[in-house]
Amino acid sequence: MARLETKQSKKLFLAAKKIIPGGVNSPVRAFRSVGGTPLFIARAKGATVTDVDGNVFLDYVSSWGPMILGHAHPKVVSAIRGAAGKGTSYGAPTEGEVTLANLIRGAFPSISKVRLVSSGTEAAMSAVRLARGFTGRDKIVKFEGCYHGHADSMLVKAGSGALTFGQPDSPGVPADLARHTLTATFNDVASVRRLFERNRGKIAAVVVEPVPGNMGVVLPAPGFLDALRKITRQEGALLVFDEVISGFRVAFGGAQELFGIAPDLTVLGKIIGGGLPVGAFGGRGDVMDALSPVGPVYQAGTLSGNPLAVAAGIACLKELSRKGTYGKLGEKADYLAEGLHGAFAKSGVPTWTNRVGSMWTTFFRKGPVVDYASAKGSDTAAYAKYFHGLLDRGIYTAPSQFEAGFVSLAHTRKDLDRTIAAARGALAQF
Repeated sequence: MARLETKQSKKLFLAAKKIIPGGVNSPVRAFRSVGGTPLFIARAKGATVTDVDGNVFLDYVSSWGPMILGHAHPKVVSAIRGAAGKGTSYGAPTEGEVTLANLIRGAFPSISKVRLVSSGTEAAMSAVRLARGFTGRDKIVKFEGCYHGHADSMLVKAGSGALTFGQPDSPGVPADLARHTLTATFNDVASVRRLFERNRGKIAAVVVEPVPGNMGVVLPAPGFLDALRKITRQEGALLVFDEVISGFRVAFGGAQELFGIAPDLTVLGKIIGGGLPVGAFGGRGDVMDALSPVGPVYQAGTLSGNPLAVAAGIACLKELSRKGTYGKLGEKADYLAEGLHGAFAKSGVPTWTNRVGSMWTTFFRKGPVVDYASAKGSDTAAYAKYFHGLLDRGIYTAPSQFEAGFVSLAHTRKDLDRTIAAARGALAQF
């Protein structure tokens, strides 16, 4: 099968590299780990994206997760247009912020109060600062392969783009700051206990993706999240769930609803703005009241609660709250998963698939993937071959082995059948 014609994308990429570092504004977009030229997207609608060369793809990147309704959903677009006509930013409180905060609180019982920000990175950074300020402690625990944005405290053995490029520790992060970030092994309770034993009374919080999606999807082992909840309570530390990806994705109330765990703080993003730039963090009222202007922990943002993002988020969450929504999403994900499983099994290519709800990753390796070390054992060259095989057949997936795929409500049975057939064709190349 002939490779795609991407003349315009190549032309734009050459121009971009002259004025944008690496030609992209987020590293994983560069296609470095899969080879080839990144696609420059011109528009998107429903389950598809169209590039500047006119190629149309079924999209499973989903803007890295938030487009559960599909692209350009009419009610979301209408909400954005209506808000834009009234002004794009005020730097002042709005009624919409209260409405969106109440929708979030209604979905997440662990959240008593919530603050809106402009990105997931900002939300995670602010949650860590709040945890430190509330507890009076400096150290935090995170997990190898989990990604919580690019704030200095979090770029210690990170996943996602950092893992893709084999540079989990970024230059520019001061050693004096990095030493306050302690790294444990996901799904290994003993590694967490050891850190608390060595740092008694010094750890402010344990920060975790309850369903990691940035070293590829990894499932929490039975009892793992419960153990984190128990340990943090015993040690006087806060438990922070980063649900930027899993929030409203694996269930309306996120992974904490799915697994029945109530963290002290929750970090959200992506979906709560209907795909527009937004983030939020919220949790226990006594903890959140440590934030300024009520408390001493400072956090601010001119575009926090931006009216366009808030309007889009309200429209999106109202749609997702409709009865039966997640049942429909689950049926689509189950159908695709079953079809892909058959394709992988028949091909004989060594793979392992992890899935939670409508997000999944197929790792090109034998045996289970349960943590950062096992994810790293994947055959990235094989993934790149599979990626381009799908791309040539009109299926757009993440340009990295270490990312998740996402099913949307806009994907039809015909779309899913086409995807399964494309997978069979791509695997036949091996």
